[in-house]
Amino acid sequence: MLTKFFFMLRKGGLKTSITELLTLLEAMKSGLAGHSIDNFYYLSRTCLVKDEAHFDRFDRIFGAHFKGIEEALGALEAEIPDEWLRRQAELYLSEEERKKIESMGGFEALMKALQERLKEQDERHEGGNKWIGTAGTSPFGAYGYNPEGVRIGQQGSGHRRAVKVWDQREYRNLDDSIELGTRNIKLALRKLRKFAREGAADQLDLDQTIDKTARNAGLLDIQMVPERHNAVKVLLCLDIGGSMDDHVRICEEMFSAARTEFKHLEYFYFHNFIYESMWKDNRRRHAERIATTEILHKYGQDYKLVFVGDATMSPYEIVYAGGSVEHWNDEPGAVWIKRLLDVFPKAIWINPEPQQRWDYTPSVKLTRELMDDRMFPLTIHGLDAGIKRLN
Repeated sequence: MLTKFFFMLRKGGLKTSITELLTLLEAMKSGLAGHSIDNFYYLSRTCLVKDEAHFDRFDRIFGAHFKGIEEALGALEAEIPDEWLRRQAELYLSEEERKKIESMGGFEALMKALQERLKEQDERHEGGNKWIGTAGTSPFGAYGYNPEGVRIGQQGSGHRRAVKVWDQREYRNLDDSIELGTRNIKLALRKLRKFAREGAADQLDLDQTIDKTARNAGLLDIQMVPERHNAVKVLLCLDIGGSMDDHVRICEEMFSAARTEFKHLEYFYFHNFIYESMWKDNRRRHAERIATTEILHKYGQDYKLVFVGDATMSPYEIVYAGGSVEHWNDEPGAVWIKRLLDVFPKAIWINPEPQQRWDYTPSVKLTRELMDDRMFPLTIHGLDAGIKRLN
C-alpha cells in the first residue's frame, strides 16, 4: 500500500526519496502513528514532504489513495461488542465526569433527548431552557450556560462544561499562491544562496585532518579552512510610496528576510520607476541621492539585480522624458532600466500586485516587456520561479 502511495507522490510532483519512505516505515515500526489515521497522516506528511508549499498537493494525493480507509477501520470496530467498549471507556472517566453524565440519566439518555429535540424543533430559539438554541440554559446549543450538555454550532469554548461538542469544522489547505510571510520568504531566498570559503583559515577541517593524519603515519596533522558563508551578491531596488503603500507590510518582510539571508546585499529606493538617481534613506531622499551611473560603475556583473514594485503608474513615466511625477527627468525611465540590465544581466522584477491584474494595467505590461518577461508575483511560487531564473 505504501509503495503505491510513494509512486503516486512522485507522479504528483513531490520529490519524495526512498530514504524518506524508509524513514516513514521505521517510524511506523516504532509505533509513532499508533492506530490512528490522523496520526498516520501527520507522520507521513512530516516524513515525505520537504516543502510546506506542497501540503495541499500531498493532501489531495493522500485523500485519493487512502479513501475509504476510515470506513474500513470503522467496520472492524463495529465487530467489537458495545458493552466491551462502554466498560473500557468508563475506566478513563473521573468520578466528577461520571456524575456529570449521570445527572441527565447518562450519556445515552442525553443523546436520545437530543434526537427527540431535533425531530420536534422546527425554528430557531434563543434564551430558553429546552430547545436547541443560543444564550439560554438548554443542554443543547451554543453561547449559553448549562452544567452539562451538547455544544452545537459555537465558535470556540465558553464555560468548558459540555460533555460532547458537535461542530462542523472547516479548514483551508495551504497553497503556493498565498502571499509570503517573513519565514516563507527566508525559505525561498535560501535557494539563491551560493556558499564559498574565503578569507583566513580559522576553522578545523575534521575530514581532512583525519585523512592527513592517517597518511602521516598517525602523527597529528591539523588542517584548517576559511569560514563557509553565503557568497551570492544581491542588488535590491525597492519601489516606495504612492500605490506601494498598500504593500508596505509584505515589502518590509521581504527586506527583513533578505538582510538576514545575504551577507552581500546592497539596497536602494526609487519611486514608481528608475531614473537618474536613487536613495538609501527615505527621510533624506531629496538631500542625499545616489546617481544611477555610480551604481552602474560601482557594482560588478556578479551582482543579481532584483526590483520590487507594483509597476503601476502612468505609461508616460516610463517612456517619456519629463514623465516623472516628482522631478524633470532628462531621459525616459526605459533608458535607465535598459542600462541597468546591460550591466546586471541576471535580473528579475517582483510584483506584489496579484498577477490577474497585470494584463489590465498598461504600465505593468510595458515593464514586463522591458524586463524580457522576467516579472514574477510576490508569492511562494512566484519567488521560487524568480530565483530559478536568477540562477
